Amino acid sequence: MAMAWIWTGMVAAAVVYGLINGTIGAVGNAAMEGAAAAVDLCLSMAGIMCLWSGVMSIMKASGLMDGLSRLFRPVLNRLLPRACQDPDTLAALSGNVSANLLGLGNAATPLGIQAARRMARGCGGRASNELCTLVVLNTASIQLLPTTVAGVRAALGSESAFDILPAVWLASALSVAAGLLAAKVLGRVWKR
Repeated sequence: MAMAWIWTGMVAAAVVYGLINGTIGAVGNAAMEGAAAAVDLCLSMAGIMCLWSGVMSIMKASGLMDGLSRLFRPVLNRLLPRACQDPDTLAALSGNVSANLLGLGNAATPLGIQAARRMARGCGGRASNELCTLVVLNTASIQLLPTTVAGVRAALGSESAFDILPAVWLASALSVAAGLLAAKVLGRVWKR
């Protein structure tokens, strides 16, 4: 709901500014060009999202997701020990982390929501430290293959869409480390 108000305010400000400066025609043209560019980008991204969502489905059907789940279990057990006691929550967490590693935020979101719902049971309407840690992990997520960003770059004409890999690896590792540190520190501060 808040985003609706923000977007409405931005559009209203642009229209008012265009009226005051006498450039309302330019505002209208920019709106139409932006809408057309958004549709083009969405259509080009749809193919990329279908490809990687299909890869995730194949990984799940082939058992590779179960293998990744076993691989992530020690790390997730250390970060989210109570959540990992439930096999269904652990499966959703592992799928979420796997999708984020592949840069598939859209595919990771439903799994993250499923895990968060299961973790929120019995919290009495207040997020636990583990649930906050999940939100940090999901938001900051380490990405080995930033497929969504690479797809946007390819759709916009980049000759080498994946040449950003070292920067993405460094930035995502630092963001996860900073987020986990903040979650742990704030979790201890709020306990007092």
